[in-house]
Amino acid sequence: MAKPKETDLYPPVKKLLEDQGYEVKSEIGAADVVAMRGDEPPVIVELKAGFSLSLFHQAIDRLAIADTVYVAVPRGKGRLFLSSLKSNLKLCRRLGLGLITVRLEDGFTEIHLDPGPYVPRRNKAKSARLLREFARRVGDPNQGGMNRATIVTAYRQDAMRIAAHLREIGPAKASDIAKATAVARARAIMADDHYGWFERVERGIYKLSPKGEAAADEIPAS
Repeated sequence: MAKPKETDLYPPVKKLLEDQGYEVKSEIGAADVVAMRGDEPPVIVELKAGFSLSLFHQAIDRLAIADTVYVAVPRGKGRLFLSSLKSNLKLCRRLGLGLITVRLEDGFTEIHLDPGPYVPRRNKAKSARLLREFARRVGDPNQGGMNRATIVTAYRQDAMRIAAHLREIGPAKASDIAKATAVARARAIMADDHYGWFERVERGIYKLSPKGEAAADEIPAS
């Protein structure tokens, strides 16, 4: 299939707007598409063969001359496009832009988002998790921008304290480890064994696994 062009988007977008009672003309000034309906303010649509920074730059510029600005792109297939669509919907919402997709095979158009002022919705659960992690994290062991897989979290710091303690004393009761390390969730961390560092000797008693012994050797003595 040939690579889509911006001109391929125009006929379906024009029909979409005309079906809503607009008079539509292309290439008016800097705008790709301008639609007028009676005395209402103009509607502008910027056409692009795919999501790009250039598309959003142009659409933001059009907000200087109209309040109602859409971006229109070809509708792709598969998970990759749906993921891109989801991310760019969020971006459009934040920028106050509308979003239209066009299925080029049959000209089907879909308005996914109408332009409007962005009103953020706070996710209280995520905010609470962020604040808890900040409070539990000891010091600042990471560098901003580093690989997520290598980040030292508060959970990992707690597991490291437990491993270092077990390296010094050997197998011990979970309750004693919790008191000695000040890690209240010590039992849960050892039972879940997220890193493969711990082994249960018997009910309530844990020791370091061979992997834990190796990890503990890398932990500086307190």
